[in-house]
Formats: sequence, C-alpha cells, structure tokens
Amino acid sequence: MLDYQCVKNWSFPEVVQSYGIRDTMLYALGLGMGTDPLNEAELAFVYEDRLQVVPTMAAVLGSPGPWMRDPRSGIDYSKLVHGEQAVKICKPLPAATIVVATNRVVSVTDKGAGKGAILVVVRELREQGYDELLAECRQTYFLRADGGFSANGSPSDPGPASLPPVPERAPDVELSLATLPGQALIYRLSGDYNPLHADPAVAKAAGFDRPILHGLCTYGVAARALLKAAGATLAEQLREIAVRFTAPVYPGEILRFECWHQGGGEWRLRAHVDARGAVVLNNGLARVE
Repeated sequence: MLDYQCVKNWSFPEVVQSYGIRDTMLYALGLGMGTDPLNEAELAFVYEDRLQVVPTMAAVLGSPGPWMRDPRSGIDYSKLVHGEQAVKICKPLPAATIVVATNRVVSVTDKGAGKGAILVVVRELREQGYDELLAECRQTYFLRADGGFSANGSPSDPGPASLPPVPERAPDVELSLATLPGQALIYRLSGDYNPLHADPAVAKAAGFDRPILHGLCTYGVAARALLKAAGATLAEQLREIAVRFTAPVYPGEILRFECWHQGGGEWRLRAHVDARGAVVLNNGLARVE
C-alpha cells in the first residue's frame, strides 16, 4: 500500500544535467519538426543558425528517474498513468547550458479504495550558478491501484485544481500535424528509453497493437500547434502550456488540433486522432504572448 509519509517527504537529490545544441535539435526532430526542410519557422528549431528551443523541452530536463519503482513508496508502478503535464517558462531556455533541477512532491490525494490516488510532483529548473528560475514543470500522476491508503489514518491532501474544459463554441483555429512512423524511435533519444515506445513485444504485452508515442512527445507536438495557431515567430512567446492526457497516440497518426483564443495571451486546446475517433489531449490551457 502507498506510504503517504514516505512519498510526501521523498528526498530528491539535485539533478545536474548538461545539454548542447545537438540535444536541442534532436528534441525538436523528435517532435516532427524539420519534416518539411523548407518550413523556415520550424527550421529555426533544427538548424544551429539562430537556434531556438521548443519550450516543452523543459519537461524532459532534470528528471529524478523512476523513483516510484522504489518499494519503500508502496506505489504499484505498473498501474501508474501520467495524467497531466504543465510547463511554465520563466526565462527562455538557452540552446546549450547546464541546468540544476530540484524536484518535490507537493500533494498525494486518496480518491478512495478502488478509485486510485493522485500524485503531483513539481520540478524547478535553474541554470547552474544562477538563482533565477528558468522553468517550472508540474507532473500529475494517476495511481490507479493505490487508492484507500488513508483508511488506516494516513493523511490525504486536497486534490489539485482541475484544468478547465475547452469552450463549447467552434474553435478559432484548427490544424493538423502528422506524426512520423518512426517518431518514437527518434523522440526516445531525448531520454525516455521505456521499451513500450520501441519494442513491439513489450507493447503487445501492455495491451497495445504496437509501440505507442510518448505522452510528452504528443505534448511537445501540441506546443508546435499552439505556436502555429497563434502566429508566434519566437519560441519564447509560448510561456505556459498544460494538458490532460486522455488516450495514447500511435506513431504515424495525424493529430487534429482545435485551438480557442480566449483573449490576451490565453489559449485553450484539444487534440484528436480522427482515424480512431479518439481525443488524445484535452483541457489544454496555454499562454502565448
């Protein structure tokens, strides 16, 4: 059973990670950028001349690793689902630098026996040697097999605020972006080597017809869509993006994005795979300035 005190007070060491322009370009290629080499807007993310950083790259920097596999946590890691992801950019990410990441558990919420639990982890990124915050990343996990831990008297934190539903009116912008059949094999080189995204046998054992795309890759593709929908010319204009993961994406599928401009810099977002009638991202909330 999940150990609330152990999980809530988990001690994370600082994570120091260096990356260079090759890593920055590889991340963008993993999102499908550069498929059209004449697209100058996306060439800026995959070519070293005046290289820009896709803001969602913050989500793959400074990970503490699969700490929830540790038996001390009591978490059934096999039933864990990445439910939501948010990134807030405080300062444009450099194309190459060394970052220091601090991770902390901010809440553990019991939904009840048989209903699972919700775990929220926040990561702060700073350049080595500087106090100024580069980015804040918030990961929300649904622990499907870990509900009921508070029945023995353990505390349970208030649940995180829900992301708002998308508007009921027609979207202001619709656009489609195709993923590549081998996109997961490129994206995994940015650090997530889970065989679920590469090995057909592992994927079938997990109940999928074939390897699925990383959720954080779909998240990064959503950043591409928002930059395009908003007509943003600089990556740094995307200051914040949060989404809920609602269904997996298979490499090679076409994602149709619905985008709503709410005024000012606020945008809402939803993504579909029409070929399967699936909503794969929902409740998207972003700020583009």
